[in-house]
Amino acid sequence: MNIIVTGASKGIGKAIARIYSAEGHTLLLCARNQQQLQETANELNALYGNTVHIYPADLSNKDASISFGKWCLSFGEPDILINNAGSFSPGSIYNEAEGTLEDMIATNLYSAYHVTRAVVPSMIAQKSGHIFNICSIASVKPYSNGGSYSISKFAMLGFSKNLREELMPFHIKVTAILPGAVYTDSWTGSGVDPHRIMEDNDIATVVLAASKLSPQACVEEIILRPLLGDL
Repeated sequence: MNIIVTGASKGIGKAIARIYSAEGHTLLLCARNQQQLQETANELNALYGNTVHIYPADLSNKDASISFGKWCLSFGEPDILINNAGSFSPGSIYNEAEGTLEDMIATNLYSAYHVTRAVVPSMIAQKSGHIFNICSIASVKPYSNGGSYSISKFAMLGFSKNLREELMPFHIKVTAILPGAVYTDSWTGSGVDPHRIMEDNDIATVVLAASKLSPQACVEEIILRPLLGDL
């Protein structure tokens, strides 16, 4: 299968790429940092020997998102699309830096919107496919210092819900993943005990499991939180 993963050079995206690589699928990976993306591809190829294609791009840019989607189609029908590209800027709505909302929406929502629009016609034509949208617990629970990040993740969940309804007649599955705190690079040096929050592989394992259900079953929404609750 052809598996598309955005934000694939680290964290949740890299964990998802790794778990599908172990299954022998063809990976189409995108991230902003070309060096990290190439290192990820080299690592996966060395471990599993499967085909890994990379496309360095900043998907907060509309043209880059569309170009990436078209590039993916050059390898054939996309079987699974994982919209994981995103970033976090802390702050409150009333005092965060000017332009934060625009940046968060462009990276966390528009990237998924434009990549999806580029590849989904192929899925519709084949009447198959599965789209995963990596949202956040912030999609359903506002929290202090969340600001525009939380707004963008609420929007991402809305995007996912609408897409689910629209693509249902074409036998295309849509799943929203809402993780709480996951120990990725953003937590390095924070002083938080890694055992207090989830591992990136927890998210990847859930995505893989949801993608393996029978054709007539669709997991619409998955919420994952640390065992002891949110921080």
